[in-house]
Amino acid sequence: MDSESVTGADGAGATGQSLQTQQAREDEHQHAAEAAEAGHFGLPGRRAMTAWFAAFTVYAGVTILTGHADGTWAAWACGGYAVTTILLLVTSGWVIPLAAAVGGTLIAPLLWLITNAAPTGEVVVISQSANYLLKHGTPYLPQNLLTSWTSYNPYLPFMEIFGLPRAAGLAGVLGDPRIWTTLVTIAALAAAFTVVSPHRIRNCRQCRSRLAWLTTVATVSPVIAFPLAVGVTDPPVIALTCLTLALAYRGRLARAGLVLALACAMKTTAWAVIPVLAVMAWVRYSPRAAARFTAAAIGLTVVLAAAAAPAALASAAAVNAVKQNLVDYPLGSTKYKTPAQSPLPGHLIAELGPVGHTVAVALMVIAVVAFAAWLLLRPPRDVRDAAFRLAVGYAALFTLDPSTRFGYYAYPLALLGWLALTPAEEGPQEFPWLAALARRLPHRTRLSPGAGGGWVRETAGCGRRLGAGGGWVRETAGCGRRLGAGDGWVRETARCGG
Repeated sequence: MDSESVTGADGAGATGQSLQTQQAREDEHQHAAEAAEAGHFGLPGRRAMTAWFAAFTVYAGVTILTGHADGTWAAWACGGYAVTTILLLVTSGWVIPLAAAVGGTLIAPLLWLITNAAPTGEVVVISQSANYLLKHGTPYLPQNLLTSWTSYNPYLPFMEIFGLPRAAGLAGVLGDPRIWTTLVTIAALAAAFTVVSPHRIRNCRQCRSRLAWLTTVATVSPVIAFPLAVGVTDPPVIALTCLTLALAYRGRLARAGLVLALACAMKTTAWAVIPVLAVMAWVRYSPRAAARFTAAAIGLTVVLAAAAAPAALASAAAVNAVKQNLVDYPLGSTKYKTPAQSPLPGHLIAELGPVGHTVAVALMVIAVVAFAAWLLLRPPRDVRDAAFRLAVGYAALFTLDPSTRFGYYAYPLALLGWLALTPAEEGPQEFPWLAALARRLPHRTRLSPGAGGGWVRETAGCGRRLGAGGGWVRETAGCGRRLGAGDGWVRETARCGG
């Protein structure tokens, strides 16, 4: 074959690839337009997803250097992410790339670690605590049995449900807590994305496809797949938090509180969600809605914790065991220290000695107070705003915590990922309940919400009224402003207007 024919063949191949790529992009734009018309919210495009998985590949490649179970997961995941990235570049569909991601980043490393590696510390703690719970009614070992860091249980009683299958005698892969944390996480994520879908899943084929896409992408991200494979207990708490946000997005605050209680009964990190969403509910809906949400969350948390560990507070020794495990150990005040000692500011300060530890705790308290002030002085307007506040609060707290690790940043990263994969929010304005209350005040003096979010005092009929377009119109003895056809403001004086 001569050089001219070779060049022609190469040119035809390049042209074919270019046409295939162009067709794929046109199909993607067409699907996006159809989704918008059907009420479906936009999803990250193929270019964005390719960039995401390329970044995941780099992260997994660097994590290989850490060794142990983390390095084993990273070795599998690096290959899985790399193959997924390549498939996203050379194919036009989603099924094959995402199937490669699921197999390479979650299923393969999870089964390998369960069957070929020693249990990680978290798996040991959950299994041991579940055994002790079945025998003594509490998952917290007394002080005389605390012989190493794996003897401590920093989790709340409901977390031990993941260790009960093995404690009840179920051996092999199905007895490993990681299988159950994985199933619960995937189910909670799927439920969360189902709640935010614009249509009923069973009636909309496109919604079912998007649900599978969203759940898969969220599950195979390093924020979820990595801790699931090595037995870290954060993914089910994160997934239940996302389901809570989804229910709150739909205005189902009582249900949101009940779901959040499941997470709060597992781990104290979920407790921060209660005040943030309560303030949001107070501002966006009503004080009664905020009270219902808070009561549901706190009430069911207490019930679940008491039911899961009935003997945890039965005696002074049991209470001391709770304190040792849940308070002293996370703060680094026990004989055996937590392995959560990543070189972050809080830990580095605490390592300077007793004074340094006190300073680190004081800085963490100051951060909590500052976050509370931010929450109260500028309350979140909606659920997405609340999720962003939580991400900021978690990041600050984990940075200043004396006993911390880089893995805790899964919480703020997961919340940012949730914001990237879910729709913007539409609904009632801030403080609708306060506007309703203002309308009941005497006519001579009352407050009305202004167009810019401020409050306007009305006296003797002078003030602002709600216009036909939903805006506020200023009234003063017949002179004022009304909302024009173009949403602008038109000045009125007697019967003459501009």
